[in-house]
Amino acid sequence: MRKADERYRLDIFCRVQNIAEELNGSQNMTSTKPADIPNKQFLSTRREDNWWLGPASIALGFTLFIIYATVRAFENQYFEVSNLLSPFYSPKLEFDWWHYSPAILILWIPAGFRATCYYYRKAYYRSFFLTPPACGVTGIGGYKYCGESKFPFIIQNIHRYMFYLATIVLAILWWDALQTLFTAGHFFDFSHLQFSVGSLIFFANVIFLSGYTFGCHAFRHLVGGGLDCFSCTEGSKTAMTFWEKVTKLNENHQLWAWLSLFSVGFTDFYVRCVASNVIPDYVFFSLAK
Repeated sequence: MRKADERYRLDIFCRVQNIAEELNGSQNMTSTKPADIPNKQFLSTRREDNWWLGPASIALGFTLFIIYATVRAFENQYFEVSNLLSPFYSPKLEFDWWHYSPAILILWIPAGFRATCYYYRKAYYRSFFLTPPACGVTGIGGYKYCGESKFPFIIQNIHRYMFYLATIVLAILWWDALQTLFTAGHFFDFSHLQFSVGSLIFFANVIFLSGYTFGCHAFRHLVGGGLDCFSCTEGSKTAMTFWEKVTKLNENHQLWAWLSLFSVGFTDFYVRCVASNVIPDYVFFSLAK
């Protein structure tokens, strides 16, 4: 009931604000010079810099990754070799009733987590939906935007739940990275300890993914966002310490988002190259005889 009331108040506020802006605009028409009236045509702006480079590069990056990930998800081969398992297919779920790529069963979790992420929302709202494409630039329907209180944007509220699922997937990817430290079939047998190029790539990937996941706004709220006082109890002081550390990650959330997006794609690409015998997985050292 409380959330419904908040959405109702937000909707009323937006309607009143839009009416006030329209009335204010009509009143100013008589006292403002034509040259001073903001041009509300699509993509009109007074900016003189290359503002379009940001949204254009983001759109290109997203498009290339989506195409690559889609192709790899449906390719359904070259995703596992020796002790290397592509993050697109991890955890590898195999069922007798499922006759399609196992990647389809798992990729909806990281995709849903990123699609509802606060940074990614801003990025694709600007680069794909142009609402608006940049600050000071007229976009599509930007003047009537009333938040994410109605369908389909209200679906963005599942972000915190996608965070829980993404954390489980991340834990499994850390497990996969640990397995690269041992020869295939000898996990945690330290007489078969090794370190390869694949190990380096896998650990870099999970580190970037961890920086992105645990710098998430949902996790920041989880560790300290619900507290009214950070110094009232020992527990709240501890929560504040965690909150400050998560905030440090959150300050560079955009950087972590792109590093992890690139790393997960590159990790899959590396596994494909090794699995298809394009390149070997070079081993720096190995204790296996």
